[in-house]
Amino acid sequence: MCGLVGFLNAAFSGDWPATIRKMSATLSHRGPDDEGVWIDEAAGIALGHRRLAILDLSPAGHQPMVSDCGRYVLVFNGEIYNHLELRQELTVLGAAPSWRGHSDTETLLAALSYWGVATTLEKLVGMFALALWDRKDRVLTLARDRIGEKPLYYGWVDGALVFASELKAIRAYPTFANPIDRDALALYFRYSWIPAPYSIYENIWKLPAGTYLQWFAETLSPNTQGTPQAYWSLERVIAKGLAHPFPRTEEEAATELEDLLRQSLKGQLLADVPLGAFLSGGIDSSTVVALMQSLSAQPVKTFTIGFYEHAYNEAQYAKVVAQHLGTDHTEYYLTGQETRDVIPKLTHLYDEPFADSSQIPTHLVSMIARQQVTVALSGDGGDELFGGYVRYFLAPTIWQKIKCLPKPVRRTLASLLKSLSPRQWDRLVGGLSIFLPQNLRYTTIGDKIAKLARLCQMTSEKEVYLSFLSLIDLPSQLVINSQEPSLMQEKLGQLSHQLSFELYMMALDLLTYLPDDILVKVDRAAMGVSLETRIPFLDHRVVEFAWTLPLQMKIRQQRGKQVLRKLLYRYVPPTLIERPKMGFGIPLAQWLRSELRDWGATLLNPTRLKQEGYLKPDLVCQYWQEHQTGKRNWAGQLWEVLMFQSWLERSF
Repeated sequence: MCGLVGFLNAAFSGDWPATIRKMSATLSHRGPDDEGVWIDEAAGIALGHRRLAILDLSPAGHQPMVSDCGRYVLVFNGEIYNHLELRQELTVLGAAPSWRGHSDTETLLAALSYWGVATTLEKLVGMFALALWDRKDRVLTLARDRIGEKPLYYGWVDGALVFASELKAIRAYPTFANPIDRDALALYFRYSWIPAPYSIYENIWKLPAGTYLQWFAETLSPNTQGTPQAYWSLERVIAKGLAHPFPRTEEEAATELEDLLRQSLKGQLLADVPLGAFLSGGIDSSTVVALMQSLSAQPVKTFTIGFYEHAYNEAQYAKVVAQHLGTDHTEYYLTGQETRDVIPKLTHLYDEPFADSSQIPTHLVSMIARQQVTVALSGDGGDELFGGYVRYFLAPTIWQKIKCLPKPVRRTLASLLKSLSPRQWDRLVGGLSIFLPQNLRYTTIGDKIAKLARLCQMTSEKEVYLSFLSLIDLPSQLVINSQEPSLMQEKLGQLSHQLSFELYMMALDLLTYLPDDILVKVDRAAMGVSLETRIPFLDHRVVEFAWTLPLQMKIRQQRGKQVLRKLLYRYVPPTLIERPKMGFGIPLAQWLRSELRDWGATLLNPTRLKQEGYLKPDLVCQYWQEHQTGKRNWAGQLWEVLMFQSWLERSF
């Protein structure tokens, strides 16, 4: 796990070594073990690298790395899990260089030299972002792994093509002055994150997952986005899975999945440094840890964060799973103050507005793990692949009922639901909840009814799904002079008509929510403390297999992850796992009315908002006042605004 940076600019007249080192220094947290630069002023190229040594801790793994033939120069972030197999293949073909060490970087560079970019990318099993310079043809190649585990930004700064693992390195380019992209900001206020290919800045983009992009030095065209080429396509994977579904039983599917995950883990357990895993006690992380422990002769190190607030605490469940599996388990209970102390660090960690509040506990569990290990495995991806999110069965159920109603009835129902405020609904239903079973006693019922009222006005499955993802339904009304791009409507294309509503949501989550929210959260939270994370479920062979499974092997009787449960229960009794899904949250709504109130009031001061000129003060103030009085729970929307305001304060 490392950080890369570079720029291509034949007209650059500044201090080349000082500039690239300054840019690279901003990524020291991603690579505290080593640093390096490579410069060719005549060609107009500079590359920088920060290294977190995982494989081959010797200087033989130093980057930027020049190929044995001298033609190519590589900076690379990530891990190639099948690099030993690639070395063997190159040796058999007589194409192996005289190996200097045993790093996957050297293997990757030799593969790129022999097979070229497209073929090599198709052969790789791993997570990565890379920049490759061809000294002969003066071609720069940028590439990113299939699912988007590793970040890569690129774009134009004052005529220079600049690229890096994080935006802070691009901002360190001497003449950086790119304005905020207000349209991207509108996307942020819909989703709480900025989806690829957009970034918070104009003319700076995220390279989409599963693509590569090539720039020819002789024909650079400033301010163009370029056309990324897909070497792997989720759409093609889905189409193939629909055409050739898994033909055998669910028991056999669980065995096939077990074999694939073991194969994935064997590559991901390869490291020359201490390794462990996050464990929440849920299905996904428990499956990863169970299989890890089955492959290890020693107790696996596992880590869990606990909260004294019972409604947010999963540590008790993780502990019993760890005891059952025999792991070397560490749990750390955090006070509210320790959790709140992380908040000032968030804008530096995430570089652009990012408002998934589970970023806080994710960073904290990474801090705890880093005290003992350098690599931690995670269970992310299980929800998107095997139907774990509640919206996958709740949204279709609601839509089936709504679409059967005539439109006038829908409008009437929506008006009735909106006739009482969310606070009034809370009081009304709250008084009746004592007569309901425990599993039907919902909190913030008024906000859920308000959401249902909006759903009654929807006209398609796409609108329903978008509503489930959206915190603010019309963000362009909040962001001054913005026009929200129609992002979701552009995804999947004609394939969307072949998918059930459940599969449609799962596909879009894999294309957007997973890489742009979940994986961003994990990468920045962990790399902020120099911890590498690995995600066995996102091995592309596992992803491809998951899309061959019939829907009933994933979701059945309003419950997801059927085949994954069948696998897990070979190792862990169901009684240790079966419970309502909690998520990884914090008591944000309560804090905004208490400990965080003064901090929030300062950032949301109407005069300040008006002077900055990005957000409409009246709407922000409405959210704040209604939340403070308890009339509405606007915690999610306010966290979006506060994270933007905090980022703005730090960045300008």
